Amino acid sequence: MSLLMFAAEAAAHVEHHEETLLGLNAEGWVYVGITLFFLVAIFVMKAPRKITEALDAQIAETRKNLDEAAAIRAEAEALLADARRKHEESAKEAEVLMQHAKHEAETLIAKAEADTTELIARREKMAKDKIGAAERAAVEELRGQTAKAAAVAAQGLISESYTADADKAQVDGLISEIARH
Repeated sequence: MSLLMFAAEAAAHVEHHEETLLGLNAEGWVYVGITLFFLVAIFVMKAPRKITEALDAQIAETRKNLDEAAAIRAEAEALLADARRKHEESAKEAEVLMQHAKHEAETLIAKAEADTTELIARREKMAKDKIGAAERAAVEELRGQTAKAAAVAAQGLISESYTADADKAQVDGLISEIARH
């Protein structure tokens, strides 16, 4: 029994003389350590997962933004290519229109020159015809005046050189000649 008593006395003495730190004895610090261990274990287990999830979400958002940017870039490149194609088509159409307009202008100029040449020729012919008609009218008028003058002159000469006796002799001569035949 003495041993039991000695152990009880030692245990009583140890309980009273235990050292404490911040009001906790060794057993309290063991509980604090275990609690901290479990908190750290839980935190360490959940923290990387949350960090990973946050990074994954950020990566997904970045990929989404990159995909949108790539889609926008592809759309912009398609629009640029379409605009370039339309510009080239417009330039070709403008060139065709210019060539067509140039051809039409050349055709119109050639037709105008031909029409002008034809008009000048017609007007020249009309002028020549008018001049010819005026010349013919003047010649006819001159002939008429000449004929009148000749008739008047002949009448004057005849009336001076022929008398009634000369006419009678001439008529008698003609009648005798007709009778012979």
